[in-house]
Amino acid sequence: MLDEFLVTNREAILANARERVAARQSPKPTDAELANGIPVFLDQLGDALRLASSSGGVAHDEIRASATRHGSDLLHQGLTIAQVVHDYGDVCQTITEMAIDLRAPITGEEFRTLNLCLDEAIAQAVTEYLRQRQQELSDQGTERLGILAHELRNLLNTAMLAFGTIKSGTVAAAGSTSALLSRSLSGLRDLIDRSLADVRLDAGIDHVELIGVADFLAEIEIGATLQAQARGLVLAVTSVEPAVTIEGDRQILAAAVANLLQNAFKFTKAGGRVSLTTRATPDRVLFDIEDECGGLPPGKAEELFRPYEQRSADQSGIGLGLSISLKAARASGGDITVRDLPGKGCVFTLDLPRKAPPPLSLIDGGKGGARPRNRRTHARSA
Repeated sequence: MLDEFLVTNREAILANARERVAARQSPKPTDAELANGIPVFLDQLGDALRLASSSGGVAHDEIRASATRHGSDLLHQGLTIAQVVHDYGDVCQTITEMAIDLRAPITGEEFRTLNLCLDEAIAQAVTEYLRQRQQELSDQGTERLGILAHELRNLLNTAMLAFGTIKSGTVAAAGSTSALLSRSLSGLRDLIDRSLADVRLDAGIDHVELIGVADFLAEIEIGATLQAQARGLVLAVTSVEPAVTIEGDRQILAAAVANLLQNAFKFTKAGGRVSLTTRATPDRVLFDIEDECGGLPPGKAEELFRPYEQRSADQSGIGLGLSISLKAARASGGDITVRDLPGKGCVFTLDLPRKAPPPLSLIDGGKGGARPRNRRTHARSA
């Protein structure tokens, strides 16, 4: 009997199935999938076979109920739909191969029942997975919209109050209230920019181009310099040769770098220094943003990229900047890492694939190329 075969050989089946799944190239398995997902797959199939054996046919309702619970568990474990489908197939293939190798007395009808159980389980687990995922996305969207509206209202109210005070003539136009108005308007701009980048990332990147890194940094540097000056900070930028290029959506990648810089500005005290250093290897381009935040508490690095996380008394913004930057990096084939400098600060590194540059004529009109830019330091103006 096939159900008895599964019970007797459970550990061997699990070991072989895990080996098969671990060797899979796509989709890549996760530790949770190997440790928890595979046993649940096997036990679910075993339960379905026992029900089919006792009832004289496939118990569709029982399989659907079991698969519904399973689909919910998989979502909470972080598995993808592709992993769900492939794992079911890998477990079933392992059972079949082992039964043949061990010459187990299993009938063709039992194998047919196994395939019917597998088909039903996949369909129902995926259906439940999708249903809960859609609900989760809907809930997240509602929460995100509410937070965004709240932050927009706060910034707009502050700007209107500051403007009203200045308009009344009770304070000087160049005083602290004017600075508050400027900060509120900048906050509105940054919040809108981040939200637009997040929406475009969720919709999928459909505008990809070759980007010259030197010019890309020059564009970012203009706005970043003004932000650094407004906070009384020093910004140092080191660029690369004009021939260094990356590929992606310019607006989204610019938002990723800008968010990392804004994060650095936010947690560096007035009079401090933030640097943006770009390094190029034969196959990667790395943007290092170093701040003077004082370093990270132990075990906090992994929390930085979670949406809505805040890590200081300065609660401006909604904590989406680093999360959006990470999404942008991964959507462009890259990643972001953070390195703690205890007692000093942090270094966030945006790591992107380097792409071959276009013909020289497209870079400089065939005039021999531009000279590399030197290191620039921008301090607060007197």
